[in-house]
This record gives sequence, C-alpha cells and structure tokens, in this order.
Amino acid sequence: MLLTPGPTPVPEFVRKAMADVTIHHRTPEFEQIFKETRELLFELFLMDEVVMLASSGSGAMEACITNLTSKKALTINSGKFGERFGKICKAFDIDYTEIKNDWDTPVSVEEIVETVKNDKDIDAIFIQICESAGGLRHPVEEIAKEVKKINKDIMIIADGITAIGVEEIDTTNLDAVITGSQKALMLPPGLAIIGFSNKAVEKIEKNQRGFYFNLATEIKKQKTNTTAWTAATTLIIGLKEILTYIKSNVGFDKLYEDTAKRADATKEALKAIGFDIYPKVAAKAMTTVYTEHSDKIRKILKTKYNVNIAGGQDNLKGKIFRINHMGLVEDFEAAWVINAIELVLDELDIRNFDGTANKVFLSKVFKA
Repeated sequence: MLLTPGPTPVPEFVRKAMADVTIHHRTPEFEQIFKETRELLFELFLMDEVVMLASSGSGAMEACITNLTSKKALTINSGKFGERFGKICKAFDIDYTEIKNDWDTPVSVEEIVETVKNDKDIDAIFIQICESAGGLRHPVEEIAKEVKKINKDIMIIADGITAIGVEEIDTTNLDAVITGSQKALMLPPGLAIIGFSNKAVEKIEKNQRGFYFNLATEIKKQKTNTTAWTAATTLIIGLKEILTYIKSNVGFDKLYEDTAKRADATKEALKAIGFDIYPKVAAKAMTTVYTEHSDKIRKILKTKYNVNIAGGQDNLKGKIFRINHMGLVEDFEAAWVINAIELVLDELDIRNFDGTANKVFLSKVFKA
C-alpha cells in the first residue's frame, strides 16, 4: 500500500488508458486529446492560462524563475523545496534574497510585506503552498493579497505540487501555480503543469528566456493544442482520463472535502495515541508527525503490514514520518494505516494497543 506523498498510486483505469496504442503528438487525434485536457485543467486551476511541460515539477520551477524574474527574486525557504527555488536562482546567476525558517514554521505575511517594502528590486516571489518536506501550509493567498496592495506588478509564483487537486486554491492574486503529475493527479512522474494569470503571460512575452523552458514559445503553441517540443503523450492521455473521472464521478469540491476530512481524522487519530503533529500549520496533503522512532515504525509498517509511508530528509531524516492524503485514497485504506501504526507502537513497547486510533479516525470520518 503506497501512501507516500508522491509518487501516489496510479488507478487501474488510468493505467489502462495509458497502455493503449501510442499516438503521434503531431496529429489531429492527439490535438483533440490535448484540447480536452487543457479545458479540464482550466477548471482545475481556475486561472487564465495553463501549460503542460514534459518535465518534473522542478523543471516548472526553473521555467518560472527564469521567465518571471526580471530584477530580483524573493524566495521562501521552510524546507527542501523552498530551498530549491534559491538554488535555481543561484544556478542562473539571478539576484535573490531568501527568508529562511525552520521546517515546521510557515513564513509570516508581515515578514514578506516588510521585505518587499524595503527592497524595490524584488519583482517576483517564489513560495510553496504546501512545503512537503515537513508538511506545512504557507498562508500564500493572504501573502499574495497583501503584496499586490504594495505593487500589483510583483509576480507571485506558488509551488502547488502538493496542493493542486488537494484543496481549492484561491488564485485571485497568484500569477503562476505549479503542479506535477505524480502527486494528487495520480499519474507517473514526468509531467509538470503551470497555471498563469494574464499579467504573468504578458511578462513572459516581454521577458523571453531560455530554449526548452521558454514559456512564451510554449504558451503560443499550446493555445493551438500542440506543444513546442515533443509532448509527453502517454501522460497527457492519463491526465485527461483522471480529470474526466474526477469531474464526472467525484466532483472537485467533493474531492477536496473528502481529502480534508481524511487529513483531519488522521491527525486527530495519531494525536490520540501520543504523537505530536510536526508543522505548526499543517497542510491537507499529508500528515507529518515527529518521532525519534520513525525509522523503526516505517520498517515494521512496510515488512509486516504492507504499508509504505515516507520518512524525513536532511535534518529530519529518521525524525518524522509522513502519510499521504492526496488522490483517491479510500477511507478503509487510511483506517488500515492508522490501525497498523498503533499495532507497531505496541510491538515496540511504546503504547499498548487498544484500538483508540481507529475509533477516533472512524468517528471523525463518518460522524463529521
């Protein structure tokens, strides 16, 4: 049972769709699939433009930094992926300043506002919606609203790789939102998607950078239902399949509601058996708990209970575990994981098993 916060399991009906005969990407047949997929992405992102890139989410991060920064970037580092924005700036010799916090601490609106007011060169802000290294949620929408009051031309770029498809994002003041195929979209890795505001598109057209990641070239081509370079045909076919299924059989609002309910129930169940939730403001995409027994717990879960969850990276290696809530996770699957964790605690002589975790989880899910 794969419950890591990416990659997520790929549903069988999606795998079957992607296993069909390969389609050439320069044909009317594929252009129709591309068109229908784009239309579904507009409904998912609720933004003015969308672009699909044959890359991981990191490629989309690079494209946004190089195409949307003219003078200076402000990057928010509360984890490994916020740190990556700064590394990309450094790789391209783009001037940037960084606000750095502990991995459990979201950035404050006030600190960003103060930084922007004191540095008139900042013309782009890069931030995670959910920083998946520690599972925290930044107040992105509130930050964007306040920054736009200061200077509406400052670009707000949000990494929504573990947020799009998890919860409804208020994109009113956001200029670019990034996601990747292997998270809530339940596809194999290799496809990145970016939603843009009209203002971002205008800046991209005036500030054309790069070759493969030249977003002006890509936007122009994708408006005609094709791509500048070879399209990730199989993944785009799979994306159309999963978005069509969600829209027709679940509904985006119901998906967000179910994900939130499952996330809240998991957190409460784990707190009931003695765990501390790691981030000060937890995202809905995953539950992250702090425990020095992380490695032992994860090992027994995998070998005895067939459950694969994620650990920590860098300074959090061996100190946290993370349970995924993205995608079409069934309630019985989540309940199995919670129950298995409590059984593992008993096996490690940390806490006697009495079924508390499952009782709390099921009460929260079915009596919410």
